[in-house]
Amino acid sequence: MNYTYYPGCSAGGSSADYEKSTRAVCAALGMTLADIPDWNCCGSTPAHAVDTELSAALCSRNLDMAARQGVRKLLTPCPSCLSNLRHAAKRMENPQFRARVDELLDNPAAPEFPDVTSVMQGIAAHCGANGIAAHVRGSLSRLTLAPYYGCLMSRPPEVMDFGDPENPLLMENLLAACGANVLNFPLKTACCGASYGIPERRMTARLSARILQLATDMKADAVVAACPLCQMNLDLRQPQAAKAAGARFVMPVLYFTQAMGLAFGLSPDMLGLEKLRVSADALLRKLELPPAPQGSAEGGKPCE
Repeated sequence: MNYTYYPGCSAGGSSADYEKSTRAVCAALGMTLADIPDWNCCGSTPAHAVDTELSAALCSRNLDMAARQGVRKLLTPCPSCLSNLRHAAKRMENPQFRARVDELLDNPAAPEFPDVTSVMQGIAAHCGANGIAAHVRGSLSRLTLAPYYGCLMSRPPEVMDFGDPENPLLMENLLAACGANVLNFPLKTACCGASYGIPERRMTARLSARILQLATDMKADAVVAACPLCQMNLDLRQPQAAKAAGARFVMPVLYFTQAMGLAFGLSPDMLGLEKLRVSADALLRKLELPPAPQGSAEGGKPCE
């Protein structure tokens, strides 16, 4: 099946491994991702912090292009992009706000926008737990994983529509379908510091350390994330978090698509595992997965 896709700016840089593993896993599940032509940045955090209408215009341009192609559902991997696109669509329901935003666009936006959902939700809707389990070539049963959504994916609930804002369970269901021992992780929706990692490094280090310390105490083999910014704070800045906590962390922080890809038997290079700062080699040794299939993941068997 074909799905229209909004990759977001980080896909070509800081979260290239998320992008790579997302496309590989979706292809293995028979999901073809087609980018919105000529898509633009959603504005991330800076745009909506400075000008709500400008931020909505950036998002509305993407939504408008998708709508004019007849798209009914749009997938995006990044919670920040998801939040911005969904907030913009909600604000554009106000006629006065829409009129001001339309003035910033080349043409008035389409009257109705496609529904925007996360790749995680798209995978679950496409396959379901049984469909995912059918694609598992090497169970993750030897791994204990701490699911970490971050603070944006499920909040505010009236906009994000991602289940219980304090206790989402979708990632747990996907990882369990891959055979993993999934922890009931109390800090799974706690903030890691997000973009404050630039202006407020000490605060971000403390918040990230709290998450890493609990995962370590609960004997997790890895933290599994769904957000590029969260993954960066917990992985790339793990030494800063360790210093703030007076501890030593050696905690791999994978994207959920990387974990699923390992279960599907996809090779580490297809999943971008070499990009992780904290190596996942110990996980690979523990899993003892069979050799990865040769060649590209394109043309995977669809879920039934």
